[in-house]
Amino acid sequence: MAPQYLAAQTPPIPPSLTGSTLGHSTLNTPDIEPLYANLGDPHLATLPRTHQELDRIRRVTRPATAFDQPEPFEALPAGAATVRARLDDEAFSQHSKTLSFEEELEFKLGNGLFKKIWVFSPASTLASDGLGPLYNARSCQRCHLKDGRGHVPEGPDYTSTTMFLRVSIPGPVPDQMQAITDYIGTAPEPTYGGQMQDFSAPGIAPEYRLGVAYSQEVIPLAGGETATLQRPTYSADDLGYGPLHEDAMLSPRVAPTMIGLGLLEAIPAADILAQADEADSDGDGISGRPNLVWSKEQDQVILGRFGYKAGQPTVHEQSAAAFLGDIGISTPLFPSHSGDCTSAQIDCRTAPHGGGDVRETEIDQPNMDLVTFYSRNLGVPARRTPDDPAVLRGKAQFYGAGCTGCHTPKFVTNRLEAQPAQSFQLIWPYSDLLLHDMGEGLADNRPEARATGREWRTAPLWGIGLVQHVNPRAGYLHDGRARTLLEAILWHGGEAQSARDTVVSLAPKDRADLIRFLESL
Repeated sequence: MAPQYLAAQTPPIPPSLTGSTLGHSTLNTPDIEPLYANLGDPHLATLPRTHQELDRIRRVTRPATAFDQPEPFEALPAGAATVRARLDDEAFSQHSKTLSFEEELEFKLGNGLFKKIWVFSPASTLASDGLGPLYNARSCQRCHLKDGRGHVPEGPDYTSTTMFLRVSIPGPVPDQMQAITDYIGTAPEPTYGGQMQDFSAPGIAPEYRLGVAYSQEVIPLAGGETATLQRPTYSADDLGYGPLHEDAMLSPRVAPTMIGLGLLEAIPAADILAQADEADSDGDGISGRPNLVWSKEQDQVILGRFGYKAGQPTVHEQSAAAFLGDIGISTPLFPSHSGDCTSAQIDCRTAPHGGGDVRETEIDQPNMDLVTFYSRNLGVPARRTPDDPAVLRGKAQFYGAGCTGCHTPKFVTNRLEAQPAQSFQLIWPYSDLLLHDMGEGLADNRPEARATGREWRTAPLWGIGLVQHVNPRAGYLHDGRARTLLEAILWHGGEAQSARDTVVSLAPKDRADLIRFLESL
């Protein structure tokens, strides 16, 4: 059982939102630092930490310095919420181990909604109509296959339900974001909206067909080995509503894994912000930046945590946005019955929808709450063989290469009165949830809030060794281009260039040990 860090019997104090509780670099962002003081965790009912708790947290989250044996509780990446490791396609579909019997029922109801196949309106089954009229998938599960990663469409039988293109054009900075001086204004593409949908209701043209082509690039590695990278080129083919705007910015997205989202949401904002070092004041070449986004749910600026560029603030808001953009389903937070359809798509805007007398939106708030609960509580599998000598050697290589400069191994979650399943757990996500410049090779050249076209949120690594057990066709990175973990590393540039080059220079055995470590996560 992982430590629970229960409150000590001393007067509680609120943690500083701009100081470090984890012993990492402090903020160096004078232009927007006053905003940080108001971020907090407004989406969670948090309880303050005591002096004693903060001291214990500092000690337990210190980086490893010895690699001859696993650290305490390292085998339990989600603390007490960790589930057993399965080497099959159900590895990511288990509920958090900390759920009560009653909560397990709530989880199963949410799972039913996550798998629900939506149909076009009007339909005899009123609870399931409202699909589209333009959409990428008919259910959440059709994107997040078995709650895992999607894959790039292949072959003549075109189905891209697990991958799509986001699209935007340069635009004004919203009024509520004017205080953030480096916020990058964008707007939906005038004809195609914010996301390209490749499926549609009868009588309505789909927006496009995703085209993907690759060129091959051979990378020499130390020890006489080589690796071959796929360099992708994406295109929006068979456009159904005319040409894209001349300034359209397209970015591919593969559906990510769903595990551990509630625990990532429960990490104190203070502990994420404490690692930001935007001016690289410590000179280590790493300058993580928080994305700051407008939360429609909270009606304020808060820390972005979810999505490949940390453009979504909460699990609920991410889920509601996916219903709208991916399936064309209206929610109380995003009540447009026509989904992402624009004013240029008349047939789409006037098509029948599933809102009305039975429910105002096509999915109502009680059901959205069930989907959110399900999404928050998909369990993180236990580590496999963390005590294997090769895994421990690989962990030493991971630290030695500087990978932990972005992939922060561990945090302790907030004390949450209303969410005991995520409360006060020592977790090992291997992410700082900050934005980093990953170089020109991975650049999509499409900004999102503060994130530039070269910046991406550090991907959590927990469960990464099971990705292809769940979906054998799954690749890595935001667009699935990397077929192996080594290829994913070799695509790293920018702030990660030094770490990438270190991996290239490793002896083959050391490089193999590093991959063994990643596969154990």
